[in-house]
Amino acid sequence: MTTPSRGLLLAALAGLTVLRLIVAAWAPLAPDEAYYWVWSRALAPGYLDHPPMVALWIRAGTFLVGDTALGVRLLGPLSVAAGSLLLADAAERLLPGRQAGWRAATLLNATLLVGAGAVIMTPDTPLLFFWVMSLWALARIAIGGGGGGAWFGVLGLAVGLALTSKYTAVLLGAGIGVWLLLTPAMRPWLARPAPWLGLVLAGLVFSPVVLWNQAHGWAGFLKQGSRVGSWSPERALTFLGELLGSQAGLVTPLVFAFCVGGIGLAARRAWRGRDPAWTLLAVLTLLPTAVFVQHAIGDRVQGNWPAILYPAAAIAAAGLEGAVWRRLFRPALALGFGITALVYLQATLSPFPLPARLDPITRLLRGWPGLAEQIAMVAAKDRSAFIAADQYGTAARLAREPAITLPVLATEQRWALFNLPRAPVTERQGLLVRSLRRGDDVDRSPWAEIDEIGRVSRDNGSDPIEGYRLYRVRVRDTGTPIVVLPRLAPQQAGGILAHD
Repeated sequence: MTTPSRGLLLAALAGLTVLRLIVAAWAPLAPDEAYYWVWSRALAPGYLDHPPMVALWIRAGTFLVGDTALGVRLLGPLSVAAGSLLLADAAERLLPGRQAGWRAATLLNATLLVGAGAVIMTPDTPLLFFWVMSLWALARIAIGGGGGGAWFGVLGLAVGLALTSKYTAVLLGAGIGVWLLLTPAMRPWLARPAPWLGLVLAGLVFSPVVLWNQAHGWAGFLKQGSRVGSWSPERALTFLGELLGSQAGLVTPLVFAFCVGGIGLAARRAWRGRDPAWTLLAVLTLLPTAVFVQHAIGDRVQGNWPAILYPAAAIAAAGLEGAVWRRLFRPALALGFGITALVYLQATLSPFPLPARLDPITRLLRGWPGLAEQIAMVAAKDRSAFIAADQYGTAARLAREPAITLPVLATEQRWALFNLPRAPVTERQGLLVRSLRRGDDVDRSPWAEIDEIGRVSRDNGSDPIEGYRLYRVRVRDTGTPIVVLPRLAPQQAGGILAHD
């Protein structure tokens, strides 16, 4: 297989990054992204759902280019570009002489998982970057040579930042420990101070998150830790099937086959020779795989969770040899990038008129300005003083809509953990927006009065996406947290390119 020139590869990566920045600027924000944007306006060392790194990245992006869709997502495409270079360098060091660097980087970039993750800002975005950064440092340690002790410092910093991105990074720390124990050539490090100092550094970086949890009743740890106790073995076959199907779809079928083949190759090489490089790749793929399979026996695994195992899997896949793998390499890239391109088109221009029930992109991204206009009209007619929502994504998404000029209130127990202004108790009435999917069993405790007065719909043209009940409400003076969400400045409310 002909190796592309370094200049051509860098040009391709630059072009891909520019494309991702355009998509990031053009596509409307998803409700979860709007929710993380609220985090960025109320910075804290922790939140109920995740550690704070995604909020810090959004705050940095909006500081640089404004409070727009591009600002929210800016560091996504840039971090994937930087991570691709780190991954290529790690692959070249772990598997020298195999053209592994560019092959691993292109395989990973060809996945829909990374392609979509580059243009949608979630906690997985910084997690994946710092995971790759850790792998880059581990590659330097694995191959030996000078400076090994110093690289444990880089590794400790990267692991700490990964933990500050998402709690799933605990699997990274566990994998490093297992690798050092299983690999004879690496065990001498355990008698030296460098790995332990790296561990201390990771702990120091992560310590603000721990202290925040301690001060808030261990809320974040308990929320994520509760998933471990989920147990529905009677549905295990369903959950395992969903896990396999989601990974084949999100990684794209042929790239997924390469990753599975690479993991198998790494496992065989690690078993036979305990080679540091192959053992590292085996541990960082098989350990997360085992955890997710175990979880799927008792509960559903979300499709994005296993993203962490694919950087190492892509490097291992770059080591596959044989005529079949050589013939499949270019088709795998073409299929992966082709699927991702179609998703980009649908997210930005929506050229494919699919019913909303069959199009997850439409269900997430479309119809919010029209919904906001309907709500604003009802609120004006009913002389409402505020708009409220009892679902965090809906509340956050409405808070970014310019058609809504009234204060937007959010009411859920999670908001008690935010440093946001509390809604004052007032006799003035407002409008509560509640999705029909949540049923009519509305929580009445925050409201002194509540009466249903109508319904509106979020639509994609003439295709209904989701219906909402509207209630006339008055705030009750109770312990239920009701907070006032941040809003966009008027000149920024529409974004630079984001549209619907």
